[in-house]
Amino acid sequence: MITKSAKKAYRQNLRRNARNLQVKSALQKVLKNYKKLVLDKKFDAAKGELSKVYQALDKTAKAGVIKKNKASRLKSRLTALVNKK
Repeated sequence: MITKSAKKAYRQNLRRNARNLQVKSALQKVLKNYKKLVLDKKFDAAKGELSKVYQALDKTAKAGVIKKNKASRLKSRLTALVNKK
């Protein structure tokens, strides 16, 4: 016999999982686009895209999909990619 609270927890888990996957895939798209610009040596365009990357990282960290320190670490590394040239 499954309790009412277990059923509710399961429903919540399904909703949260779906939302987390959506947020994570949106982040991956932004990161992929940014890395593509860097690989193509389009540094001016990549610097313009950097604010979108920051925004996406901050949103995913705020939602709890990734941890705050991981977001900070990625921001640092991605900025270093552009500045290194």
